[in-house]
This record gives sequence, C-alpha cells and structure tokens, in this order.
Amino acid sequence: MPEHTREQGTGNREQVSPLEKFDGITRRVLEAFTSKDALVSVAVVVLGFLVATLLLVIIRKNPGGMYKAILQVISGLSENRSGIWNWNPRYIGEWFVSSIPLILCGLSMGFAARTGLFNIGAEGQYIAGLTAAQLVACYFPAVPVLHWALAVLAALAAGALWGGIVGFFKARFKVSEVVATIMMNYIALYAHRIITLRIPGSNTYRTPNFPDTALLSSSMLAGLTNGSRLNYSLWITLIAVVFYFLVIEKTTLGYSLRATGLNRDAASYGGIGVNANITIAMAIAGAFAGLAGASVSLGVFNYGRILAGMENYGFDGIAVALVGNSTAWGTALAGLLFGMLKSAQPLMQSRQIPKEITSIIMGLVVVFISLRAGVKLIIEWQMKEKTKRSQGEEEKN
Repeated sequence: MPEHTREQGTGNREQVSPLEKFDGITRRVLEAFTSKDALVSVAVVVLGFLVATLLLVIIRKNPGGMYKAILQVISGLSENRSGIWNWNPRYIGEWFVSSIPLILCGLSMGFAARTGLFNIGAEGQYIAGLTAAQLVACYFPAVPVLHWALAVLAALAAGALWGGIVGFFKARFKVSEVVATIMMNYIALYAHRIITLRIPGSNTYRTPNFPDTALLSSSMLAGLTNGSRLNYSLWITLIAVVFYFLVIEKTTLGYSLRATGLNRDAASYGGIGVNANITIAMAIAGAFAGLAGASVSLGVFNYGRILAGMENYGFDGIAVALVGNSTAWGTALAGLLFGMLKSAQPLMQSRQIPKEITSIIMGLVVVFISLRAGVKLIIEWQMKEKTKRSQGEEEKN
C-alpha cells in the first residue's frame, strides 16, 4: 500500500499508511481486501453463490436443491424419498475426475502468468497432448505400465512443444502470445482430426479401443469410490501441483521466472535470460495442459476420440488460474470448485434446478475476480484523496 508521512515530536517524519485514516471494521476490511488475494477469492466465490441463490428464488426454484446436489458431490451423501441418508463414494470419485483436467489446465495458465504471459493456448496444448497420447496408445507395444507411461510422456512432450513454439516466437520475434496461442488452438484441433482419422479402424468420432495396458484405470481407486472412473491421473495431478509449487517458489529457475514476470527490463539488467525464460515458461505451461489431455484420453475413455470442436478445458483453466491467484494450491482448490460445479449439473437437473446455474456461478466468480484489480485501484485512490484532504486540513490548522 502507498505510504505517507506525519510529523513526530522530534521533527522527524514517520512513514504511515493511508489505512490509518480509517477506524475499526472499515479499516480491517480494506486491509484484508487490498492485501490478501486468497480472502478475495473466497469472498467472490461466496458472492457468486449468493447471486445464484437469488436468481433461483426469482425464478421460483428452491435453492436447497442446488446445495443438496453440491453436498452429494463433495460428500457422497444423498437423501432418498423416505428421508433416509445414503453414502455413495462414487460421486466423490467422479468429482475428482471432472476436476483433474481443470486443475492441470489451470496450472498451465497460472505458470505462464507468473512469467508475465497470458496463455490462451492451453486448449490447443491439451489437444496436442491428447493426440500424442492416443497415437502411443494405438501403435506402441502393449507392455504393462510402460505403455501408459510412454503415452503420458508423449502427451507431456507434445504439450510442451506446442507451448514452446509460442514462447520461442514471443522471445525471438516479439509475437503476441495471445494471438499466437489462439491460432495454435485451431491448428492443433484440425491437425488432430487429420492425424487421428488416419488410424486404422477409426470413424468420424472415435478410434478402435485401446489395449488395457494403455489405460490409466486403477482398480484400487475404482474400488474405493464404488466403481467411479477415478484413475492414476489423480497421482499425476498431485505430482504436477507439487512440481509447480517447488519450481515457482523454491528454485532459482522459479525466482528468475517470477522476476521476468514482474519486470522484464529489471530482470534483464540483473543478468536473467529473459528470452530463454519466456520459452521455458511457455513450454512448461504447455506440458501441464498436455498432461490434461492424457488424463482425459487415457483415464476417462477406453478409446481415442476424434474431436469435432474445442472441449473448453483450456479456456476453463483460465478461470481456474484467476480464482486460484496463479498459485499451486490455490489453483488446485479452484479446480476442485469448478469440477464440483460441473459434476453437480446432472444432480441439479434431477432436482428441477436448471443446470445452467452452475455456468452462471462460474461466470460470476470470474467477473468478480476480474473486477478485483479495478476495485483495489479505486480504494487506493480514495484513500490517497482522503489523506491529502486530511493533510491539507492539518496544515491550515
């Protein structure tokens, strides 16, 4: 926060924050809002749910149906018509399945953002990873463990390559990463269709079934969650979140990436290779999105899909990263939130609640998060003006 000075008894001037002009609850709220991003994220999520509740009341629907559906997703508890509560962990497993690609695509967007880049290309990187994973699943020898491990590595490499291309052009030729990633999304989609349609036995929407050795399915996780589709990509996602945290927060590379994001000129003056960091950041961001492609293609389905259009995991990842403040654990929690809303849609419909209400909540959360920077600027400006007026009055007296 900007600081101002005040006279001390000895004639010295002491640094003082303009927040000191406020008292009590108002001051504490302003301090929290302008300094704690996590608290703001929680506040806008709560506000999004409150607005959604109000909308349901306006259209004469019982908001309790929405919250019961959410409770069922996150706890597995549901009430039957006789008023008896049952527990089915399958709902929890499916919640995680829906959340995994959102978390990974959120990490993709967030990692680039920490380097001062705006990665709109997570969707294309996701498709590149999905395509590579499906090709390895269809053509490589059916060796247990090695088969799916190679498919995951191929997806990671394909996503990294697709993101690294954009990073190279940004660093070398100053090409806007926003424009480049948007174009790369469409290149990835139609290249995916051309390549995947050439797999023998494919039709316009799917390939032949994968060998069991190529799948990420886990009998242990499926058993724990009563037959859900939860699979090994859960562990891959946990490793990705920890990797993100360690690299960004605990390594020299992470420091140089964050320095590049904060001020490229200062980073370059300090001896940091800005151009190399831009390429590396986009490649790592693409690798996260590529893993998301593998998690869906090998974990959710037992055959390869031929996409007719964007699946929007990458675009949803932008919202996830915004709500998670581009931090590792914040992005993971935001991905779980958005995954929970997506999983709750069919349950809401069964309770006569329009499933579109979840999209409204997600949209409201993103809008409120986006307004945060503007609101903070307004608050700081008001505090500055109030301080100036107070100082002017003190000088007159």
